[in-house]
Amino acid sequence: MARPLPSSVDAVIIGNGPSALILSYILHGHVPYYVGGHQDTILDSKLSERPCLLDLTPDLHAHFLSSLRYSTQALPLNTLLDTLLRPNADTETNPQSCLEWRYEPEKAISHVAIGDAAEAGGQWAENPVSASADIGTLSYAEMLSLPGYSYSEHLAKNKREMQCDFVRPSRTQVADYLRAYPHAVGISDAVCTNLRADNVHRTVDGFMIGSLGIKCNSLVLASGIFTVNIPPTPTLAPVANLNTQCEPLLVVGSGFSAADVIISAPKSRKIVHMFQWAPETRPSPLRGCHHSAYPEYATVYRQMRLAAIGTRKSISANSPLLRRKSNPFFAQREWTTMYEGLPNAQVQSVHLDEAKTTASITIRLEDGTLINRTIGGLAYVVGRRGSLNYLSAELRKEVLGTDPGPVDFPSSTLISGRTLRSKAEISLEVAKDVFVIGSLAGDSLIRHAVGGCVFAAGRILAAIPSTFSRPSSSSSSLLVSTATSPCPTSASEEYASRENSSIPSTPMLLANGHSDLHLDRRKLAKAVDIANAESKNWVDMAVWGR
Repeated sequence: MARPLPSSVDAVIIGNGPSALILSYILHGHVPYYVGGHQDTILDSKLSERPCLLDLTPDLHAHFLSSLRYSTQALPLNTLLDTLLRPNADTETNPQSCLEWRYEPEKAISHVAIGDAAEAGGQWAENPVSASADIGTLSYAEMLSLPGYSYSEHLAKNKREMQCDFVRPSRTQVADYLRAYPHAVGISDAVCTNLRADNVHRTVDGFMIGSLGIKCNSLVLASGIFTVNIPPTPTLAPVANLNTQCEPLLVVGSGFSAADVIISAPKSRKIVHMFQWAPETRPSPLRGCHHSAYPEYATVYRQMRLAAIGTRKSISANSPLLRRKSNPFFAQREWTTMYEGLPNAQVQSVHLDEAKTTASITIRLEDGTLINRTIGGLAYVVGRRGSLNYLSAELRKEVLGTDPGPVDFPSSTLISGRTLRSKAEISLEVAKDVFVIGSLAGDSLIRHAVGGCVFAAGRILAAIPSTFSRPSSSSSSLLVSTATSPCPTSASEEYASRENSSIPSTPMLLANGHSDLHLDRRKLAKAVDIANAESKNWVDMAVWGR
């Protein structure tokens, strides 16, 4: 039996995915403290003076851009919490955390996390793309842990013998972990499922969740940017429901979603793959996938590249090249006969047969040649978007601003990770008492979710002053990021390629933040040593004085 909802709380979190769960854990009274031990001597010196992390200010990460140690993919505050939770995680196995979560019940506040997913976990609890849920995640298992109950603890509790280091768990396994998390850490009283927040509007003294009749003082948007699949074009719409397995499957898309569909398709079914190919200006996120860490994605990208350069030369599965690259996935499908890649092609016309079980399509290739193919199904996977339709028009305008940034479909309300990124780089409080966390802020990896949650909790608990309470230019200086270069957006853990947007962007942005997947994390120790020496040199010179 569903428990009754409160009529009034201090904060409402819209969403029940990983970011919402982390924030709920903090708002239950679990406060992060720095306990020392970080190898960055500058950061160690600063945090040793004020170990409570609820008071996040830009001076803590001001030196990140000048160091080789830190990623420029994520917001600085997300990078900050990530490096404290997992220092040198890209070069060490099971590094000792520099944080501890202290339970201080006097700091807990009333709140609810409202999501329409059937289970806690948000998009992880659903399967919006017709692909196998057993495909490995992009993140390694050690990067998926939420505070208070790690993924390895979950495995141990369920007596599952599995190596956690350098292992990519399946979507099903991650969903199982997130479903168990609220009960494991004692926050299930605030996590709601199968509920949709709608008609959310500002009142004189706070906010009202109109569809549920809940009042609150602070509103946190954690609904993500992957809730809506971009629909097929009008030309392809008639074939969207075809399901004749004995005929080829048409896959449209250049990213992880398209690759997942291809990987999941029966080995005996031919794939006709239409994809965008512009590696210098709009690279596929698959390009960054290392053949050892991501053999399935590397194989799909290889076939796309071969199609793009106009060669269908077959490379034997036993060739020295493949043995050297150790890619067992290549041999699992007869790619030369069962895969046809069509880079930068366009569908000109579609004709259904009389029984409406197959379709004949005319395709214009990049060189202008017209070809015809018969297909029995369509997977249109050019990306997913989010929506803020649950906000009132007035509140939505507050959040997005008069110039909401790149909106992929101007005639609709769909948004991407870039829509609010410029505002998030200034502050995650995008309107007075309204916060965005997780992928809405442009950082989609679970490992990069904690910083935004800590910041939002700090503001809600008044540990950080609001940028809206003092409108002078000096008042906002506490929260303005020192970064001067744009931070690329990162992708969803799964199923979220954004390759076919009409908005021009940098190659790294269009690579969905995974441009460094080709790196072997265990070979970066030299760069870390250099960063350590740089930090020590600056401290010895007393440049970072108190």
